[in-house]
Amino acid sequence: MKLSIYDREKIDIADDHIFYQQPRYVHHLSYSFRTRLTKLYAEYLLNHYVILDLMSSWVSHLPSNIRYKKVIGHGMNESELSSNKRLDSFWVQNLNIKQNMPIEDSSVDVGLIVAGWQYLQYPEKVSLELSRIIKSDSLLIISFTNRAFWTKAPNIWTYSSEKNRIEYVNNVLSANGWRIERIYNEKTHDKKLFGFYSVESDPFFSVIARNNKSNY
Repeated sequence: MKLSIYDREKIDIADDHIFYQQPRYVHHLSYSFRTRLTKLYAEYLLNHYVILDLMSSWVSHLPSNIRYKKVIGHGMNESELSSNKRLDSFWVQNLNIKQNMPIEDSSVDVGLIVAGWQYLQYPEKVSLELSRIIKSDSLLIISFTNRAFWTKAPNIWTYSSEKNRIEYVNNVLSANGWRIERIYNEKTHDKKLFGFYSVESDPFFSVIARNNKSNY
């Protein structure tokens, strides 16, 4: 798919570093979403993996009982990344300005993006760069909900339905060396009043794609 100039535009056109310069030590996703995400990671991530946690923050949502070979983090705020105890190393970079990443070819077993894809203005270039970094036939897991900093999300995300956002992620990945393996579209629920009843919470969306670069 080809994005137009309008698709890539966003309300807040100021340098992203200004918006992210102050650390935010809060959870941007509901407890039920985070719990579902950690469960998903437990299914797919093995302890001998090198993991890239792209567009990360002060938490990575990885299972607490598993230690991985290496977890590489990336984000926009150095203080947040420094506070993330799951990261073995990290770097700060604005992917809307520069998409090339300081990581060797085929050196990562699995790439993770959670609540981050919605801020990419050049997702085609990022997904192509990830196909260079992540090993052939290995996975990229992109997870998101219906929340965002809307002034920083491109129009293609802000003005799309939830269904269209999933299709958008799929289309970009498929066009840039990835084979869609599985899509999760689930409701989550938070327990209230000491667990006596529950209310619907953040929807859980996740697109799992396999690096198909050997055939690309």
